[in-house]
Amino acid sequence: MTLRATPNSLSRLLIGTAAVSMLAGCGGSDRPTSDLAAAQVTTIGVNSYLWRASLDTVSFAPLLQADSAGGVIVTAWYANPTNPGERVKMTVTILDQDLRADALRVAASRQVAQGGGWVDAPVQAATVQKLEGIILTKARELRRQSLSS
Repeated sequence: MTLRATPNSLSRLLIGTAAVSMLAGCGGSDRPTSDLAAAQVTTIGVNSYLWRASLDTVSFAPLLQADSAGGVIVTAWYANPTNPGERVKMTVTILDQDLRADALRVAASRQVAQGGGWVDAPVQAATVQKLEGIILTKARELRRQSLSS
């Protein structure tokens, strides 16, 4: 018995082989689908875990602007009651829909009282990094809580 390849059967074989190859490439993901979906909760335009964690983290200061569609939170100037000669203003920007460290940017401005007015002063880089770390930790905790419930 001799098998003969017709143009129709040959094209079916090629299409089937290509389909199997494409499907094989899809199975290499380390994260389950539910895990990926939970990391991309974006019903408000940006990652909702990062958004809620950011709002919670800067809640000690009055909000000047909060745009969930654009992912921007700006606080008004805040002076700590224990140190009224210094005030800070923060801007939190969420850059992506994924819960990732590079999807978050925090900027801070600092002023000190001098000669009856406010003078710009440097902000330590560690301060901004700490704020980013706090926000990311809270966002991950919010995500863990939502996955467990």
